[in-house]
Amino acid sequence: MSLLVVVLCLLGLYVLVPGFQKGVNTTAVLLSRGDIRGISSLIQDFGIWAPVISILLMMFQSVLAPLPAFVITFANAMVFGWFQGILYSWVGAMFGATLCFYIARLLGRPVTVKLISKVALDKMDHFFDIYGQYTILICRLVPFISFDVVSYAAGLTDIGLGSFLIATGLGQLPATVVYSVVGGTLSQGPKMILYGILGFCLLIVASLVIKRILLQRQQRR
Repeated sequence: MSLLVVVLCLLGLYVLVPGFQKGVNTTAVLLSRGDIRGISSLIQDFGIWAPVISILLMMFQSVLAPLPAFVITFANAMVFGWFQGILYSWVGAMFGATLCFYIARLLGRPVTVKLISKVALDKMDHFFDIYGQYTILICRLVPFISFDVVSYAAGLTDIGLGSFLIATGLGQLPATVVYSVVGGTLSQGPKMILYGILGFCLLIVASLVIKRILLQRQQRR
């Protein structure tokens, strides 16, 4: 409920304060364009408040699916270094996932459909039919499945918040680590960039292997 109160306050600021509205619109454009350096500059401009802004940005993109989260993860690594970047990106993702989860749970399917589209929600329903209790973990591990859509869809199921957060935290961590390492090496020459690309490829392979193992376990159950 506290998170929803914060969202309502921010919506009020967006409607009533032109300067705030302009800042939000600019941020949305930067994210939609995948402008990593633009987001990095935006975060740095807030000085000591930069970590807070980083987390709020991750929550912002979570609510407004399908803005890409990896842009913020890359930017965090560039601004804070890969270790702190992992921390802020992961915490922001967890807050964002919780917010989406409760928006769907409290406001119901009709509102959720308007936020992420009926097609996306139907696909997630199909995933839950196939993978059952492992759906959230599998979807978090696969980089190509929208983080926000999974969070919204989970809020419409009977899964508890604790189970949702555990699956989200474990499943999101590998991608956060890889993206942060890649983001932290963007300015360190072609050799480090190559290592980052290899790490991303290994993440995809590992996610597919884990997905297959969990699917087989679900079928046996």
